[in-house]
Order: sequence, then C-alpha cells, then structure tokens
Amino acid sequence: MAWFSKKPRIAARQEPAEEQAPSRMQGLWAKCENCDEIIYRQELEKNIMVCPHCEHHHPWQARARLAGLLDSGSFEEFDKELEPQDPLGFSDSKKYKDRLKSTRKSLDENDAFISGVGRIDGTPVSVGCFVFEFMGGSMGSVVGEKVTRVFERAYELKYPALIFSASGGARMQEGIFSLMQMAKTSAAIARFRNGNKPYVSVLLHPTTGGVAASFAWLGDIILAEPKALIGFAGPRVIEQTIRQKLPEGFQRSEFLLEHGMIDAIVPRKEMRSRLSQLLRMVG
Repeated sequence: MAWFSKKPRIAARQEPAEEQAPSRMQGLWAKCENCDEIIYRQELEKNIMVCPHCEHHHPWQARARLAGLLDSGSFEEFDKELEPQDPLGFSDSKKYKDRLKSTRKSLDENDAFISGVGRIDGTPVSVGCFVFEFMGGSMGSVVGEKVTRVFERAYELKYPALIFSASGGARMQEGIFSLMQMAKTSAAIARFRNGNKPYVSVLLHPTTGGVAASFAWLGDIILAEPKALIGFAGPRVIEQTIRQKLPEGFQRSEFLLEHGMIDAIVPRKEMRSRLSQLLRMVG
C-alpha cells in the first residue's frame, strides 16, 4: 500500500482578462532620454522635438522636418510611387517582403527616403530626407534610386542639392543590390558637380554604414546636428577590432568638427536660417 497517492490537479478556472481601455493620458507625455525630464508632448513638438530643459535633439520625423525647414507649401514630392522589391527572396526571422508590407502599412511610406523639390527663403533646392523609422533608414535599391534622382533633378533644373541623412547603412536584405547604391549615388554626385551647383549634406543622428561611406560624406558643405553619431562602423565594433579604448565622444559630431571632418554643427532651431544663408552665398 502506498504511503501517499497523487490526485489529479484541477486547474483553477481563469477568468478572461478584461481589456483595459487606453488611458486618456497615454501619449501625452514624453521623457527626455538625456535629462530624464517629463515633457508635455505637444510642447516638445512645438519646440521642433528639442528638449526645452537641456536642448537634447530628439528624432524629428522626415515630413515634419521638410515642412519646418522649407517654405510653406513649396515642397513638391517626386518618386513616391517607387516601392522596393525582394530580388533575393530573403528571409530571416521574417520574410523580407512581409517586413516591407507591415512597415509600409504602419508608416504610410513606401520606403526610407522622401525626395522632391522645394524652396528655402525663396531659393529653390532639390531635396531629400531619410525616414529613419523605415527599417532604420537603411539604403536599398529604391532609396539609392531616389537619392540618385535628387542629384539628377538638381543637375537638370540647375538647383542646389540638399540631403538630410539618418541611416543605419546598407539594407542587407537586398545584398549586392544594396551595396551597389554606394557607387551609383557617388557617380550621380560626380555628374551633378559639372553643373557648378553646391551639394549641402546634413548629417543627423545616426548616420552610419554605407550611407556615411558614400554620398553623405561627399557634400560640398557638411553640416551636422549636435551630438549626432556619425561614422562607418559603430564604436563598439571598432573597439573590438582594434582592441583599444576609443576617445570620449568618438564619432559624435563635436568630435568630428574638432578633427575637421565636418564644416559646422547647427542646432535644429538655427538650421533653416543657416541653410538659407549658405544657399544665398553659394547657390
């Protein structure tokens, strides 16, 4: 006779969890990642996504940036119909075509770059801006084509070229098709320079990888926002490769300005007036 016997456990009945209605306060506040201050989101957006306490530059969406820097109503978008394909049938944890589909649906953007023409204080420009929220602003074949068309359009219209870069680099889901965009965009800049118009490159946080290694660094004038991370490989990768500790602030815009890699650091509130001044001088 057994000293004990096991009785089947009766699982406790679980009541269906009540769906909590979203709080009315949800999304009204934001926390500054630099000074940890809690900021009313509407106030942050009114201040063009710059913290009013510490001047930290938060991400600013591409369309809001273009609307804030270009003359009101002057922006005309081109090439919006271009959509990336899946030439390699790439799949990792998720199929590339499914990733594209879900990202396009959530952002209402076809890819990671917006291009067109506009004016800054009356000066016409061929302009482009990265959408970093779209797969880290990675450069695939469509992004490369749009960037190329910014320079081709500037050459044909005899406009200055202006690009705001924020990217993690080449889109590796497209393999060699992505890497070839570095050469393609650089060749477009070489042709554009025959027109004797300036190319102003504005480096945002972060600008890395194949974008930094190609057209982003090829500007006649290179500007950057404060404390932007700019470079080919990330600091951690470099430290592991050379097995040395990097200097404080390495690859930040302040470090690059000190070492002659960029021409100026321009706070976001001053960007429109600085671009207007530069375009009048050299455009």
